[in-house]
Amino acid sequence: QLRPVESGGGLVQSGGSLRLSCVVSGFTFENYVIGWFRQAPGKEREGVSCISSSGGYTNYADSVKGRFTISRDNAKDTVYLQMNSLKPEDTAVYYCAAVHRESTTQNMCGMTRILYFYWGQGTQVTVSS
Repeated sequence: QLRPVESGGGLVQSGGSLRLSCVVSGFTFENYVIGWFRQAPGKEREGVSCISSSGGYTNYADSVKGRFTISRDNAKDTVYLQMNSLKPEDTAVYYCAAVHRESTTQNMCGMTRILYFYWGQGTQVTVSS
């Protein structure tokens, strides 16, 4: 079964940076749309960013626009989330999720949780003030 694997989380001071990675191996990676979600304690899981299977389309939550950048390297079966200018409110468990491109709007991606079939275990990001 397809299972994304996240890494790169950790503790960082406000204003710092982290880069999260999501590896999806064992499948034809370039056929999958990838989304990043996060869940803070006591809050709903929310969409952060997503990238189409080709990498030609990306989308971001308003709260992270201009600070986070999503990218993918299909040769390495990996999607990255570069997070800059981190704030304490970015503290959460970050999840990577995948869905086959045939289940989504062509050449696009969405940040709605129910769109995604496969989920990783998550990686903790903590931003101290």
